[in-house]
Amino acid sequence: MSLTSVALIVVLLLVAAYAVVLYNALVRLKHGVGKAWSNIEVLLKQRHDELPKLVETCKQYMQHERTTLERVIAARNAVASAREKGDVGALGQAESGLRAGLGQLFALAENYPQLKANESFQFLQQRVAGLENGIADRRELYNEAVNLNNVRIEQFPDLIIAGLFGFKAAELLEFSEAEKADVDLKTLFS
Repeated sequence: MSLTSVALIVVLLLVAAYAVVLYNALVRLKHGVGKAWSNIEVLLKQRHDELPKLVETCKQYMQHERTTLERVIAARNAVASAREKGDVGALGQAESGLRAGLGQLFALAENYPQLKANESFQFLQQRVAGLENGIADRRELYNEAVNLNNVRIEQFPDLIIAGLFGFKAAELLEFSEAEKADVDLKTLFS
């Protein structure tokens, strides 16, 4: 074997090894996005299970606030549907509606001292608020994983491997502009 042949084989082996390293890094990023999404799904499911209990507790006291309670249930169902479909865009919109409904529900609860004093309501309110905070934290981690994945599959030479093996960009979990805006407390109490 000539020196040129050996050099060519070594170069090809190095290129192949580098391609394998790039491929494995892209696989890790893709699975990181999936793991981050699964972490969000766990919290969404837990909150989904808690909301009917919260609404039922509120129904006992808030007979005149039926539309608010119905809005929370409808938003809960929209979140569940988007979660089951894995539709990140629809989930962001449904989450915005649910958070607005919950904010209004908790604001209206201020008008019902017996409800606020109810241990079940207090527990459920704290539980849902804790889950909301967890979802916000996990959303941040998910979006970071998506960003790392999306940047990497667009960088050279990773984009060659990503294109060859069908790696796709993932969608950020974003909430509506209304969700990001400051809450107008006057409208919640009018």
